[in-house]
Amino acid sequence: MTSVLDLAPVIPVVVLENAGDAVPLARALVAGGLPAVEITLRTPAAVDGIRAIAREVPDAVVGAGTVLTPEQADAARAAGAGFLISPGWTARLLDAMRASGLPFLPGVSTASEALGLLELGVTDMKFFPAEAAGGVNYLRSLASPLPRARFCPTGGIDAARAPEYLALPNVPCVGGTWMIPQAALRERAWEKITELARGAAALGGAG
Repeated sequence: MTSVLDLAPVIPVVVLENAGDAVPLARALVAGGLPAVEITLRTPAAVDGIRAIAREVPDAVVGAGTVLTPEQADAARAAGAGFLISPGWTARLLDAMRASGLPFLPGVSTASEALGLLELGVTDMKFFPAEAAGGVNYLRSLASPLPRARFCPTGGIDAARAPEYLALPNVPCVGGTWMIPQAALRERAWEKITELARGAAALGGAG
Protein backbone atom coordinates (compact mmCIF):
# COMPACT_ATOMS: atom_id res chain seq x y z
CA MET A 1 0.00 0.00 0.00
CA THR A 2 1.38 3.37 -1.01
CA SER A 3 -1.57 5.57 -0.04
CA VAL A 4 -4.43 5.35 2.42
CA LEU A 5 -6.60 7.19 -0.10
CA ASP A 6 -6.62 4.28 -2.53
CA LEU A 7 -7.79 1.54 -0.15
CA ALA A 8 -11.55 2.04 -0.50
CA PRO A 9 -14.05 4.79 -1.35
CA VAL A 10 -15.13 4.94 2.28
CA ILE A 11 -13.03 4.49 5.41
CA PRO A 12 -15.10 3.61 8.48
CA VAL A 13 -14.11 5.74 11.47
CA VAL A 14 -14.51 3.67 14.62
CA VAL A 15 -14.63 4.83 18.24
CA LEU A 16 -14.10 1.53 20.03
CA GLU A 17 -15.32 1.23 23.61
CA ASN A 18 -14.77 -2.52 23.94
CA ALA A 19 -11.68 -4.17 22.47
CA GLY A 20 -13.63 -7.42 22.28
CA ASP A 21 -15.79 -5.91 19.55
CA ALA A 22 -12.83 -5.09 17.31
CA VAL A 23 -12.48 -8.39 15.46
CA PRO A 24 -16.17 -9.09 14.71
CA LEU A 25 -16.64 -5.45 13.70
CA ALA A 26 -13.69 -5.55 11.32
CA ARG A 27 -14.94 -8.82 9.84
CA ALA A 28 -18.39 -7.30 9.31
CA LEU A 29 -16.92 -4.26 7.53
CA VAL A 30 -14.63 -6.38 5.34
CA ALA A 31 -17.56 -8.62 4.41
CA GLY A 32 -19.37 -5.50 3.23
CA GLY A 33 -16.47 -4.44 1.02
CA LEU A 34 -14.70 -1.94 3.27
CA PRO A 35 -11.23 -3.35 4.00
CA ALA A 36 -9.78 -0.19 5.57
CA VAL A 37 -10.76 0.39 9.20
CA GLU A 38 -9.69 3.46 11.16
CA ILE A 39 -9.69 2.92 14.93
CA THR A 40 -9.50 6.31 16.59
CA LEU A 41 -7.15 6.66 19.55
CA ARG A 42 -9.87 8.25 21.66
CA THR A 43 -10.54 5.35 24.03
CA PRO A 44 -8.47 3.01 26.21
CA ALA A 45 -9.62 0.08 24.02
CA ALA A 46 -8.20 1.49 20.78
CA VAL A 47 -4.66 0.10 20.77
CA ASP A 48 -5.79 -3.35 21.90
CA GLY A 49 -8.44 -3.28 19.19
CA ILE A 50 -5.86 -2.43 16.53
CA ARG A 51 -3.64 -5.24 17.76
CA ALA A 52 -6.49 -7.77 17.64
CA ILE A 53 -7.60 -6.81 14.13
CA ALA A 54 -4.03 -6.84 12.81
CA ARG A 55 -3.57 -10.33 14.24
CA GLU A 56 -6.93 -11.94 13.48
CA VAL A 57 -8.44 -10.24 10.40
CA PRO A 58 -5.89 -10.59 7.59
CA ASP A 59 -8.24 -9.15 4.96
CA ALA A 60 -8.53 -5.87 6.88
CA VAL A 61 -6.11 -2.98 6.77
CA VAL A 62 -6.43 -1.47 10.22
CA GLY A 63 -5.12 1.98 10.97
CA ALA A 64 -4.99 4.44 13.84
CA GLY A 65 -6.91 7.69 13.75
CA THR A 66 -6.80 10.77 15.97
CA VAL A 67 -3.03 10.40 16.22
CA LEU A 68 -1.95 13.48 18.15
CA THR A 69 1.57 12.72 19.38
CA PRO A 70 4.71 10.90 18.27
CA GLU A 71 4.19 8.50 21.15
CA GLN A 72 0.76 7.55 19.84
CA ALA A 73 2.22 6.99 16.37
CA ASP A 74 4.82 4.65 17.87
CA ALA A 75 2.23 2.76 19.92
CA ALA A 76 -0.06 2.32 16.92
CA ARG A 77 2.77 1.03 14.75
CA ALA A 78 3.86 -1.41 17.48
CA ALA A 79 0.28 -2.70 17.71
CA GLY A 80 0.25 -3.51 14.00
CA ALA A 81 -1.44 -0.45 12.50
CA GLY A 82 -1.14 -0.26 8.72
CA PHE A 83 -1.66 3.50 8.47
CA LEU A 84 -1.89 6.65 10.58
CA ILE A 85 -4.39 9.52 10.41
CA SER A 86 -4.31 12.77 12.36
CA PRO A 87 -6.88 15.59 12.60
CA GLY A 88 -4.12 18.18 12.09
CA TRP A 89 -0.35 18.35 11.93
CA THR A 90 2.74 19.87 13.48
CA ALA A 91 6.33 19.50 12.32
CA ARG A 92 7.05 17.12 15.21
CA LEU A 93 4.02 14.93 14.54
CA LEU A 94 4.70 14.88 10.80
CA ASP A 95 8.28 13.75 11.44
CA ALA A 96 7.03 10.93 13.66
CA MET A 97 4.47 9.74 11.15
CA ARG A 98 7.10 9.74 8.42
CA ALA A 99 9.53 7.89 10.67
CA SER A 100 6.94 5.17 11.28
CA GLY A 101 7.33 4.00 7.70
CA LEU A 102 3.53 3.73 7.43
CA PRO A 103 1.26 5.54 4.99
CA PHE A 104 -0.27 8.52 6.76
CA LEU A 105 -2.79 11.31 6.32
CA PRO A 106 -2.12 14.54 8.20
CA GLY A 107 -5.19 16.68 8.70
CA VAL A 108 -5.84 20.11 7.20
CA SER A 109 -8.78 22.49 7.11
CA THR A 110 -7.33 25.48 5.21
CA ALA A 111 -5.51 26.17 1.95
CA SER A 112 -2.48 27.41 3.90
CA GLU A 113 -2.20 24.15 5.86
CA ALA A 114 -2.49 22.15 2.65
CA LEU A 115 0.13 24.33 0.97
CA GLY A 116 2.46 23.77 3.92
CA LEU A 117 2.22 20.01 3.44
CA LEU A 118 2.74 20.28 -0.31
CA GLU A 119 5.95 22.23 0.32
CA LEU A 120 7.11 19.29 2.45
CA GLY A 121 6.29 16.77 -0.27
CA VAL A 122 3.04 15.49 1.26
CA THR A 123 0.20 15.32 -1.27
CA ASP A 124 -2.34 13.07 0.52
CA MET A 125 -4.26 14.65 3.38
CA LYS A 126 -7.30 14.37 5.61
CA PHE A 127 -9.74 17.30 5.33
CA PHE A 128 -11.25 17.80 8.76
CA PRO A 129 -13.80 18.76 9.97
CA ALA A 130 -15.16 18.51 6.46
CA GLU A 131 -18.67 19.90 6.73
CA ALA A 132 -17.76 22.56 9.28
CA ALA A 133 -14.70 23.66 7.28
CA GLY A 134 -16.54 24.33 4.04
CA GLY A 135 -17.48 20.93 2.70
CA VAL A 136 -17.83 20.11 -0.98
CA ASN A 137 -17.67 23.70 -2.18
CA TYR A 138 -14.42 24.39 -0.34
CA LEU A 139 -12.70 21.27 -1.68
CA ARG A 140 -13.94 22.04 -5.18
CA SER A 141 -12.35 25.48 -4.87
CA LEU A 142 -9.00 23.93 -3.89
CA ALA A 143 -8.82 21.59 -6.88
CA SER A 144 -7.59 24.19 -9.37
CA PRO A 145 -4.98 26.10 -7.31
CA LEU A 146 -3.71 22.96 -5.52
CA PRO A 147 -3.95 20.24 -8.19
CA ARG A 148 -1.49 17.89 -6.49
CA ALA A 149 -3.40 17.77 -3.21
CA ARG A 150 -5.71 14.80 -2.60
CA PHE A 151 -8.07 14.63 0.34
CA CYS A 152 -10.03 12.24 2.51
CA PRO A 153 -12.76 14.50 3.94
CA THR A 154 -14.09 13.39 7.32
CA GLY A 155 -16.50 15.00 9.74
CA GLY A 156 -20.24 15.36 9.30
CA ILE A 157 -20.38 13.19 6.17
CA ASP A 158 -23.19 10.66 5.81
CA ALA A 159 -24.49 8.38 3.08
CA ALA A 160 -26.39 11.25 1.46
CA ARG A 161 -23.44 13.66 1.37
CA ALA A 162 -20.71 11.17 0.48
CA PRO A 163 -21.46 10.92 -3.29
CA GLU A 164 -21.00 14.70 -3.71
CA TYR A 165 -17.55 14.48 -2.17
CA LEU A 166 -16.56 11.37 -4.13
CA ALA A 167 -17.49 13.13 -7.38
CA LEU A 168 -14.74 15.71 -6.81
CA PRO A 169 -11.47 15.16 -8.70
CA ASN A 170 -9.38 15.66 -5.56
CA VAL A 171 -11.36 13.27 -3.31
CA PRO A 172 -10.57 9.55 -3.76
CA CYS A 173 -12.31 8.56 -0.53
CA VAL A 174 -14.24 9.84 2.47
CA GLY A 175 -14.27 8.92 6.14
CA GLY A 176 -17.47 8.37 8.06
CA THR A 177 -19.34 6.60 10.81
CA TRP A 178 -22.78 6.10 9.27
CA MET A 179 -22.17 2.41 8.53
CA ILE A 180 -21.51 1.81 12.23
CA PRO A 181 -24.59 3.12 14.08
CA GLN A 182 -24.06 3.22 17.81
CA ALA A 183 -27.18 1.10 18.39
CA ALA A 184 -25.93 -1.60 16.00
CA LEU A 185 -22.50 -1.62 17.63
CA ARG A 186 -24.01 -1.74 21.11
CA GLU A 187 -26.26 -4.64 20.11
CA ARG A 188 -23.44 -6.33 18.14
CA ALA A 189 -25.66 -6.39 15.06
CA TRP A 190 -22.83 -7.42 12.74
CA GLU A 191 -25.09 -8.38 9.83
CA LYS A 192 -26.65 -4.91 9.90
CA ILE A 193 -23.20 -3.34 9.83
CA THR A 194 -22.19 -5.54 6.89
CA GLU A 195 -25.31 -4.43 5.02
CA LEU A 196 -24.53 -0.76 5.64
CA ALA A 197 -20.89 -1.29 4.69
CA ARG A 198 -21.96 -2.86 1.41
CA GLY A 199 -23.98 0.25 0.60
CA ALA A 200 -21.06 2.49 1.47
CA ALA A 201 -18.65 0.49 -0.67
CA ALA A 202 -21.01 0.75 -3.61
CA LEU A 203 -20.74 4.54 -3.54
CA GLY A 204 -17.38 4.26 -5.22
CA GLY A 205 -18.15 1.28 -7.41
CA ALA A 206 -16.43 -1.09 -4.95
CA GLY A 207 -17.70 -4.25 -3.36
